[in-house]
Amino acid sequence: MKSHPLVLATRNSGKIEEFRRILDEIAPGEVELIALENFPDLGDVEETGKTFEENSLLKARTICLATGISAIADDSGLCVDYLGGDPGIYSARWSGTHGDDKANLQKVLNQLDGVPREKRSAHFRCVTSFVTPTGIEIAQEGILEGYILTEPVGTFGFGYDPIFQPHGSQLSLAEMSAEAKDSISHRGQSLRAIAPRVTQMLATLG
Repeated sequence: MKSHPLVLATRNSGKIEEFRRILDEIAPGEVELIALENFPDLGDVEETGKTFEENSLLKARTICLATGISAIADDSGLCVDYLGGDPGIYSARWSGTHGDDKANLQKVLNQLDGVPREKRSAHFRCVTSFVTPTGIEIAQEGILEGYILTEPVGTFGFGYDPIFQPHGSQLSLAEMSAEAKDSISHRGQSLRAIAPRVTQMLATLG
């Protein structure tokens, strides 16, 4: 079986591992996922969109154009109802420093200090986008509903996982195994929805 190249438009190590696991589960051997580390001259894509979908497509388009290879990207974040949907598209830099997971989740906890559980509802949202050099563009959304805990719990995952408890679970995302998280996560949902079309499109490109 031929493996088709696909550039993953992120340098986030947690996302890279998650994408690899889910794509290997959905389409084993069909996709050769290429990390951005293979293109050291490429800078980070500035996320200037106003929605998850806009940012996701922007990243995929930019990396596809720069490499000449089909690209897949996601934009995802935590949306807390009590905070009016924030941090939302600013999740990765909510504390002011991009990618500082501990500072980001601590800011959310501080903002929810004293707020009772029934008002701590939240969801993770993810939009995964796929763009080809021939101009094909596909986007797919995934959502995971849950609550914000009062303190971090668990050592797995990344980002806001330690303070997020999905509906129907007694565990935070950071307490779950990779397989358990992948089966319900917002990223897992969007990837599973888009993967069949991605593999089909890659096959037509040769």
